[in-house]
Amino acid sequence: MSGNDYYEILEVSRNASAEEIKKSYRKMVFKYHPDKNPGDKKAEEKFKKISEAYEVLSNPEKRAAYDRYGHSTFTSGGASGFDFTSGFSTDFSDIFQDFFGGGFGKSQRASSREHLRGSDLRYDVEVSLEDAFKGIKVPISYVTNVKCSSCSGIGSEGAVNSVKCGNCNGAGSVRTRKGFLTIEEVCNVCNGEGEVIKNKCRRCGGSGRVRNEVSLLVTVPKGIETGNKVRVNGKGEAGFRGAQEGDLYVYIRVKEHKFFTRRSSDLHCSVPIKMTIAALGGEIEMPSIDGSWTKLKIPEGTQSGDQIRMRGKGMPEVNSKDRRGDMYVHVTVETPVKLTKQQVDLLKKFEEESSANCSPKYQGFFQKIKDIWRDISSG
Repeated sequence: MSGNDYYEILEVSRNASAEEIKKSYRKMVFKYHPDKNPGDKKAEEKFKKISEAYEVLSNPEKRAAYDRYGHSTFTSGGASGFDFTSGFSTDFSDIFQDFFGGGFGKSQRASSREHLRGSDLRYDVEVSLEDAFKGIKVPISYVTNVKCSSCSGIGSEGAVNSVKCGNCNGAGSVRTRKGFLTIEEVCNVCNGEGEVIKNKCRRCGGSGRVRNEVSLLVTVPKGIETGNKVRVNGKGEAGFRGAQEGDLYVYIRVKEHKFFTRRSSDLHCSVPIKMTIAALGGEIEMPSIDGSWTKLKIPEGTQSGDQIRMRGKGMPEVNSKDRRGDMYVHVTVETPVKLTKQQVDLLKKFEEESSANCSPKYQGFFQKIKDIWRDISSG
């Protein structure tokens, strides 16, 4: 299935939220499910593609890798690179339970606390190129559900005293008929626990979590690039009634620089030089991203458009102790203006004494034009 874009398969934009991806997936998997399209090979193939796409885009880490490295990262020799059965391990089975109820057995969501886990959160941070070079600790603040301090997250006043949920009769899920379908959903009274707390915590109402502001320092490593993310374990939303916390994903955007242009770990910049230095050679002082200045040797005969490589003067590579990219200096030869009479006379004398070897491209260009016109005239 290589060559198919996962976002196009799920009919969502590349910046779609996790909820938008899941919503589109639910709609499409319901439409193309083999049970609804018996014997339809096209529907079966579409169903497999939808499953493959959701397997990647529903996972924050896999999605980030897909966005950065492309489709080929998740394929190995075409369609054979995808293990179709793996799509049924987590969220996939949950959605089948929502749509088809008992056809897939008793709800696994009701028998597991996985669905009570806190949601992962996203936070966007913008840093300068200099900060990306050296690394930085960024203070951030956000509001989310945190563990209730009054009940330590268990949801009850004192020891937990729970009774069977009357809404689902302890099953943790409820079933409703919608046309020809039986839909099984997590009980919204006990959140799939099958039990309700009698002595609920007054502060959190039995959920074990309350809304509050979280402030922390996020370490942005040196060499970070736009689109990279930093994962902070356990700093997402608190889980329901003591369940596992979600994670915080800090997405990085590196600001554009006034002088340097970044390409991966390499830096590029444009520098004007005097005509005399370009012709005779010399040295100029170049700024580096680390704030230092370095002498750059300009070879004699340098032309506009030439680039000079400065090894090891680029950005550090993430997770590498010492390795850095290079800096490429793109040269523009500046034509002198506002010349004195003496300077004009010297240039005229230089022009009179110039040979074809001094300006081979110039001479070659006009010789080529003369040859063309000669051929036209003789024809």
